[in-house]
Order: sequence, then structure tokens, then C-alpha cells
Amino acid sequence: MTQTPAPVLRLRGPSQARTQRPATRDFRWPAVVAAVYTIVQLALAVPGTGLGWDETVYVSQVTPGADAAFFSAPRARGITLLIAPLTAFTSSVEALRVYLALLSGAGLFLALWVWKRLLPASVLAVAGALFAGLWITVFYGPQAMPNLWVALGALFTVGCFLRAARDPSDGTALIGLGAGVAFVALMRPTDAFWLAAPLAAVALCVRVWRHPVLLLVLAAGAAVGCAPWVVEAYVSYDGLLARLRRASEIQGHLGPHFAVDDQVRSLDGRSLCRPCDVPWKRPVTALWWFVLPLFVAGGCAAAMRTRRPSGILVPALTGLSLAVPYLLLIDYAAPRFLLPAYALLALPAALCLTRIAAYARPRPLVAVALALLLAGHLAIQYSVLDGAVSRNRANRLAFDRIAAELHLQGMRPPCAISGAEAIRIAFFTGCASRRTGGHDGSITPAGLVALARDRPVAFVVTGESRPPSYARGWRLTRLPDLPGHHNSRAYLAPTVRPAATPGAGP
Repeated sequence: MTQTPAPVLRLRGPSQARTQRPATRDFRWPAVVAAVYTIVQLALAVPGTGLGWDETVYVSQVTPGADAAFFSAPRARGITLLIAPLTAFTSSVEALRVYLALLSGAGLFLALWVWKRLLPASVLAVAGALFAGLWITVFYGPQAMPNLWVALGALFTVGCFLRAARDPSDGTALIGLGAGVAFVALMRPTDAFWLAAPLAAVALCVRVWRHPVLLLVLAAGAAVGCAPWVVEAYVSYDGLLARLRRASEIQGHLGPHFAVDDQVRSLDGRSLCRPCDVPWKRPVTALWWFVLPLFVAGGCAAAMRTRRPSGILVPALTGLSLAVPYLLLIDYAAPRFLLPAYALLALPAALCLTRIAAYARPRPLVAVALALLLAGHLAIQYSVLDGAVSRNRANRLAFDRIAAELHLQGMRPPCAISGAEAIRIAFFTGCASRRTGGHDGSITPAGLVALARDRPVAFVVTGESRPPSYARGWRLTRLPDLPGHHNSRAYLAPTVRPAATPGAGP
């Protein structure tokens, strides 16, 4: 008598066993989650938004006619390759936003689809909704930033790893495993290490998974994805170790740092909290962060009662690994840093929630309480999202006004801008950005003075800051205030000639 293969997460108990679906279970609900995620981005996070500081650096690398901003040591070229097919045809920020929203929705669907033979569709749908419902996931879905793509790549990679570990002859899973690790490494090489390390450890420690091919594919994928970053290290940074040292310096010297409290404070809508010495004004925005470990632990405990708990335990372990550098090794925070961890930890949290929902179904009061909690969570998330998007739109209007004023004053390509917010002002004005110090230092003061003899150059200052001595004799012009600053002004080199006023005489 032949026995039908057991589903991956067979739940104990006759009533539960009867409700299990076959391996080819319905995948419509995860697909609906991915579609809704795309629609929410298009409706809330795309209209009217502009490029952030980091985005401007990435986009400038592949925008025809734009001067590429200085590309510092920690950055990788993955996101620039992802957006290059679009920027080759248009520099429209709106088109870029729509392109990335559609692509991230498709990416979420693909990352969940890989798991369809490993976990029930209901768990995948809830996991996708938990992850896609965070304000961080919606806000960064249409942005040219690598963190969300690391998250989707990590979710895809772990799913392929589990499929390949259980069936080493599954060529599709092996190819997906290598491609997933390479994709993550292309986006952020250091994140690829924290993704591959726990998977390699699991492959070595679990006897039935000790297949050399898994380790070979992991290593090959990481090597292929890191290759461009390593090559660039030898071309531009005097070697790999020198680039790693410089990257560590820029990130505040990596080492033991407790940044958990920084991450908590950043959840109220800050895109970057550095230094993160701000007061914790809205604790309600971080309540879900404290509840998440409880759901993850509950999901792991529930998985231990199943025949194959690895479908939950491995993503939980890998998610925790991906959180380590951002919680314990840097001294600042940004909510996007933990997106890869959230994507993987959503799976055990979803299993816990589906168990709670099954318990609550015949108990109306429990079901109502659960629904109210989830509704409150979403209300908080979208309140924070609204604030973050509103600030982004205000920033875009401010930079548009600044660029218009600088054009009026005579800043036309080829030109260069230095000083406060030089990267974004330069990109929107059509100039090159040239910083004389800091992480993005790309020219010496003497070099900037020499450049000012040949082309229009502006030095921007804000607040009580004073211009450098070489710019104090340049023409002063007031600018619309920069976001978060006051008393914005530019010192224009003698080569800058004001644009002719329409209708003026010769």
C-alpha cells in the first residue's frame, strides 16, 4: 500500500489533518496580497514624491546626461543595474516610481511563490500581508534603494534553499538558490554574508541536508554577486581590505554597538536616525516591534509540533542573522535596514496568527479583539506612512524651487555645486556635485577654486554656517529654504552670470 507524501507542515490532530490541502494548493490569496501591495504603492507612495539623498546618488549613476555623484565605499551597484533599463529612456521620477512599484509587487509575488510547496497558502498570504502592510515596505517599494530588494531576495533564497535541501536533484531550486544569493550580494554584499552564513551552518549541521552541492551553490552565488564590488575595490580603493576599512569608517566604525533603541525611535517615520539622540515622542508607532518577537516565538513553537518545522525555523534563524549587524554593530538606525529581517520573520509570525485565528473563529469576542488589534496596527502604519510621504513631497517642491532659483541666477550645465545638500541640488539643477570633505569628498578646496575659473560654481550654506574663505568674496544669493534648514543661501563664483530677464534690453 503506497502512502501519499505528507504536506510540509502537517498539523497534528484529525480535524486539522482533514483541512490540509495538497502540495499544489491554491495560491490566489498570496497573489492578491502582492497585487494589493502594488496598488497601495501606486496610490499612496508614488504621486508627487521626489528622490531622496541616497536615491539621487544611485540614480545619477545611470541617468544619461547627468553627472554621477560620488559613489562611496559601502555602496553597491545592484540597484543602479535594476533601474538602468528605465533611466536609459527617461529621467522622469514619476516613471521610475511606477516602474519600481510594479517591479516590487512582482518581486513579492515571486518570493512568496517559491514557498508554495513548503508552507500552506494561508500562512504565505498572511506573511505577505504582514510584511507588505508595514509603512516601511510601502514607502520603499517604489524607491531606488537596495534594502527592500535584499528583503525579497532573501525570502526567495531561503525558500529555494529549503526546496533544494529536501531534494538536491531539484535543478530549479538550486538555480534559484544561486541566483538569489547573487542578487542579494549584488545589492548589498555584506547582507549576503549574513544571509548565506546561517544557511551554510544549517546545511552542515543537519545530517540529512549535508549535500556538498548546497554549499557550492551558496559560495558560487555569493562570489558572482560580490564580484563587481570586489573588482571596483581594486580599481578605486587600493584593494578589498582598504574598501572594507573605508566602508566601516563611513558607517561609524563597525563594532559592538547596541542600536536596538535607535531602531525603535526611528519607527515613527524617520528615514535616517544618525545620530539617534532624538526623544521617543510616539511610542505607539513601535508597539508592533515589541509584539513581533512574541509572534515569532509562537510560530516557532507551533512549527516544532509539525513533521517538518524547518519551513519556519530556518527563515526565523536567517531573519535574526540579517538583523544582527543593524542591531548590534552600528551606532545609528534607519527603518529600512531591518526589511530583510522582517520579510523572513513574517513567516513564523504568520503561522502564529493563523493558529490564533483558527482558535478565535468559533469565539466571536476573541475574533473581534484580534480584528481590532490588526485594524489598529494598520491605522498606525498608514498614519506614519502619510507623514513620511508628505515630507518627501515637501522636499521635492523645495528642491524644485531651489533649482529654479539657481537657474535664474545663471547656474547652467556644465556647472558644479558644493556645500549643503550638494548632491540633490546638483542633480535637480543639472550640475555636478563636488564635496570638499566628509564621506563624499571628491575634490580639494584648491580644485574647486580652479574649477570655478572655467565654469559656474555655487557653494550652498544654511543656518549660521559660514562659507569657506575662498567663497566669501563670491556673489551672495538667497535660496528657498532647504528641508529642515533655514537661512539657505548660495555663494556664486564670478563665472556665474544671471540669466537675462525676458524682455530686457541689450
